[in-house]
Amino acid sequence: MVARADRRRVDGILLLDKPVGLSSNRALQQMKHLFRARKAGHTGSLDPLASGLLPICFGDATKISGFLLDADKRYDVVCRLGVTTDSGDADGEVLERRPVPALDEHRVEQALAPLRGPIAQVPPMVSALKHQGQRLYKLARRGVEVERPPRPVTIHALDLVARPSDDSLALSVFCSKGTYVRSLVESIGADLGCGAHVTALRRTALGPFRGEDMVTVAEMQARADSGGLAALDASLLPTEQGLQGWPDVVLAEEASHFLLQGQAVWVPGLPEPGLVRVFDANRFLGMGRIGDDGRLLPQRLMRTD
Repeated sequence: MVARADRRRVDGILLLDKPVGLSSNRALQQMKHLFRARKAGHTGSLDPLASGLLPICFGDATKISGFLLDADKRYDVVCRLGVTTDSGDADGEVLERRPVPALDEHRVEQALAPLRGPIAQVPPMVSALKHQGQRLYKLARRGVEVERPPRPVTIHALDLVARPSDDSLALSVFCSKGTYVRSLVESIGADLGCGAHVTALRRTALGPFRGEDMVTVAEMQARADSGGLAALDASLLPTEQGLQGWPDVVLAEEASHFLLQGQAVWVPGLPEPGLVRVFDANRFLGMGRIGDDGRLLPQRLMRTD
């Protein structure tokens, strides 16, 4: 255990490949301990059953986690047909077994097509959402089921990748925040008339980040063993890489000084009203917002000491 006094300031983003069986919080705590970091948080938790991309934000990067939580995500999913469970995945209790009909790609496509685009999705009972202050999954463990209003989500892409066996489908999903892949799979199983549940789920992208840049827990431990904290720090991405897609504004020294004091500034050539990434000549200052009056206001600033 690293004593609080021995923890250090670390800023940046680690793209961790979370393994199956490890909770997102446990993965976070392992990395925080390895880096001896004072402050860290993850964005977009993954169930223990799921693997893949878990961005871990250290220090000032935790200030942008809200932007990443709103980002689109990509998943590879394998589902088993003919079996439904109370959780929608392989960790749940089996509720029903039904024969799987003969399926061709055309019939599978008929089940996938209605789920693309904007849809309303009922969150599963086994989820971290709250009802009257209690997590739904805790209510589900006690056998309590409550009404869950449908929530709007967008499925940008949903495609059949392979048929690993007669009773399974391998799918790719590109979706908005708030999407439950388990619920998608249950909807597919219902349309096919046999039910389905998730047996494997892997997140391959989140916002601007892609899976090919991930590092495993074992790789990070090896870097710590061979190169110490310097090798670990070299694995971090700059905070601003988590904020791609917004225009950049570069301020002169005087304007950046006033912005960092919490004051709105006006400089020529600003973009249209909306969020922007703000820099000075040497560093990333944080997120700003162009107001309707054309001034730049601070939105979420980084520490500059």
